[in-house]
Amino acid sequence: MYSADRPVDCGWHRIHIGRQPIHDDTGALVAYELLFRSHAHAAGASARGAEATSQVIVNAFSEFGLERLTGSRLCFINLTREFLVGELPLPFDSGSVVLEVLESVSIDDQVISGVRKLAEQGFAIALDDFVLGNEHERLLDVASYVKLEVSGVHPELLRTRVAVCRAYKGLRLVAERLETPEDLKFARELGFDLFQGYLLGKPRVLSLDTLEPSRLRHLALISKLADEQTDLEEVVRIVTSDPALSYRILRAANSAAVGLWQRISSVNDAIMIMGTERLRHWVTLMLLSDVVGTDGDVEADRMSHILTRARLCQLLSKPLGLPSDKAFTVGLLSGVADLLGVAPAELISHLALSQDVSDAVIDEYGPLGSVVTTAKAYESGNLPEEKNTQPDRLAHAYLSAVDWSMNIITSV
Repeated sequence: MYSADRPVDCGWHRIHIGRQPIHDDTGALVAYELLFRSHAHAAGASARGAEATSQVIVNAFSEFGLERLTGSRLCFINLTREFLVGELPLPFDSGSVVLEVLESVSIDDQVISGVRKLAEQGFAIALDDFVLGNEHERLLDVASYVKLEVSGVHPELLRTRVAVCRAYKGLRLVAERLETPEDLKFARELGFDLFQGYLLGKPRVLSLDTLEPSRLRHLALISKLADEQTDLEEVVRIVTSDPALSYRILRAANSAAVGLWQRISSVNDAIMIMGTERLRHWVTLMLLSDVVGTDGDVEADRMSHILTRARLCQLLSKPLGLPSDKAFTVGLLSGVADLLGVAPAELISHLALSQDVSDAVIDEYGPLGSVVTTAKAYESGNLPEEKNTQPDRLAHAYLSAVDWSMNIITSV
């Protein structure tokens, strides 16, 4: 699903994320910094602030998948004030994520308190573009990393900054903006622990084609999740009414940062496991990240096609005694793969789905696979005779699925 030049088409849009390597003193790759990028050839960030940070988080965790971007390596993510003080949520666990306090953040008591709380939750804190005399020194005792620019900085000034940081036990120093061999040599002489810069590797922009969720459904879901008497069945209904949102929730639930060790067989499972609070955090960031810009809305007829298949699989599963939520999820993922034009195995390669669901989506194998095979055959008018023993029942189920999907699209 990574793509460099695939043309934009209705039904999906392209997202991007920058990734710059960080090396240790042996030259080994030990971490990546994730950066906002608006297009595949962007040399830098065209947007900053909470919206850009939200898009990086959403794209990393619920679209690409953090394990796909960084593997087992550390991941540095820039945070703005809104995230540091808790005005916007961090919907993931600490894990291997390092939170960078941007140099543009004004340090006050509220920021200090927020950063300390994040550190107490297990997050490693990094101070970005650290300089003396701008109040960021107040965070040195809670930080795990300090990033210091090398290129263009007077050698004695850099020595002074390093000396101040070395007074804090356990603090690791990251030499950034390394642009020449001389920069790297000097950074090594000063005893830096980690190294980052164009000399070692420029940010690489990764692109991914994905569905665009409906903002209306985001809003409806946030509203529903804000209610203390939330009906989880209604939450599931809203999520499953939008294929893109369903896929994002599945990806987020399967993200390595969520810390799940069990297999997920349906959207309902994902929602139950995540819980309403974490789900609300994710949906809030998804809505905010979409403010940065998209390539267009998913056409209603294509959305309806996916939902119709998912609903038809669900209806066909019931008389067979199969779990209807699994059948819906199989039909949904099958439809998303068709819309994106990718192999089902590629689409779900980083989803920890239960084996029966995975087999059904990839190979249409097993009882659930038979259901999706029947649904797809009926859609195309190529239903084999042995499958066509109850044409009236199939026709009724299909018309019911079409009616359901259209009602869903027009009601949310």
